[in-house]
Amino acid sequence: MNKIKISIIVLSSFFALSVFSQNNQTATKSANSGNDLLGIKSGADPKKAISLIAGSTRKKDRPVVFTIGDSTVKNGKDNGNNGQWGWGSFLWQWFDTTKVSFENHALGGRSSRTFISEGLWDKVLAGVQKGDYVFIQFGHNDAGSYNIGRARASLPGNGENDTTVVMEATGKPEIVRSFGWYMRKYAQEAKAKGAIPVFLSHIPRNNFVTKDSLQIVRNNQGFGAWTKQAALMAKVPYIDLNQLVADKYEKIGKDSVQRMFHGDHTHTSRLGAELNAKMVAEGIRVSRDKQLRKLQKALRK
Repeated sequence: MNKIKISIIVLSSFFALSVFSQNNQTATKSANSGNDLLGIKSGADPKKAISLIAGSTRKKDRPVVFTIGDSTVKNGKDNGNNGQWGWGSFLWQWFDTTKVSFENHALGGRSSRTFISEGLWDKVLAGVQKGDYVFIQFGHNDAGSYNIGRARASLPGNGENDTTVVMEATGKPEIVRSFGWYMRKYAQEAKAKGAIPVFLSHIPRNNFVTKDSLQIVRNNQGFGAWTKQAALMAKVPYIDLNQLVADKYEKIGKDSVQRMFHGDHTHTSRLGAELNAKMVAEGIRVSRDKQLRKLQKALRK
């Protein structure tokens, strides 16, 4: 009798484990499908993203504005097939494109660290020339794990400190530096080519202070503050895009803000991306930084 009870318990446990495994695989497959629909996977895979040779849009000796960053700058395949867009896809709308051309080299899922470590920055830098502009926005993906999973985090702050981690994916060591260190590296190398780097604080999410609040949560601490500090340290123009967009959101109202996003609270719809691009242009227009004077002249009236 006891043997029969034990057999029943074992079979029941095996059945439950099998059901859990099947359900877990189904849930994972469903989540992955959802990610594909939102462009998270396509945006994070360079092979699926539309590539552009840096500098290929240059017209004679006219400057090029390069944008680099994450999926809030360029989303997925940059064609809106997932309902999401980045502001870098629409910045050109606010300029006289006979005077300057635009190239959006941002890629979803990247941080200030991984845009460099994956060789993406070297490809952009190869096409940069004297008189060009490089607009740089990171911060959304710079938190999290240093070496596990997506492993894209940078150390907090602007220090010269670093740490060595063993990467889960490769088993190899990698040096991880501060967010500000990576930002300053972009600036230093762009300047070495005679270009003008421009730092931007990352756009706000669809987050309000409280459920009933009409005030948008600002990113004026953490990565937002570190971006500004890095700009001061590197002596490059800084646009507080987070503040500009958040102010605009509060003016148009909470209901209208919902239309600025698609799929989640971070990624923008076309309407939201166009608004953010307009705010970038506005930030350029009102800037008192002398390094932006030539670009200001290319703004549409």
